[in-house]
Amino acid sequence: MALAVCLLFDTRTDRALRRLWARLEEHGIPTLLTHTHRRHVPHVSYAVYRTFDVDRVRAAVAELAPVEPVTLHFDAVALFRRRRAALLAAATPQLLARQAEVVAAGESTGADLHVHYRPGQWIPHASLATSVRRDDVATAATTAFEILPLRAVADRVALVDSSTGQRWELPGRA
Repeated sequence: MALAVCLLFDTRTDRALRRLWARLEEHGIPTLLTHTHRRHVPHVSYAVYRTFDVDRVRAAVAELAPVEPVTLHFDAVALFRRRRAALLAAATPQLLARQAEVVAAGESTGADLHVHYRPGQWIPHASLATSVRRDDVATAATTAFEILPLRAVADRVALVDSSTGQRWELPGRA
């Protein structure tokens, strides 16, 4: 079980990413649409904690100064270890600074941050496929490039329990 602090997208971006998930599924490539509890939503995770107290992390992140919606520019497809595919977003100074603030807020509660989310190591991405077979890499990339470049707007933050999909939204905290 893990707790993610996630940027969630506006309706237009959410729909575009869900359509992409559906297209990948049509090609037999498993996405977050059908992964585990099937309650996943398109997102970019600022932080993922392995041990945590939900109420304390929620309160700490809620104390951060509100910010305007975040515009993300996706223009690349990535393959991570364990055969996971994602869209990569440009790592702007503002995005990196906000991510570091979110991480610090969560860690101030004693939550244990996953190593890939440490500032300086974090790669902003929106997950697409959870297990891309070698023979499907070209199809996954070609399908993803059909929607790129993508100007995405993230307008809110939520804490998400990865094992159940339960969400705690924090409006105005993008």
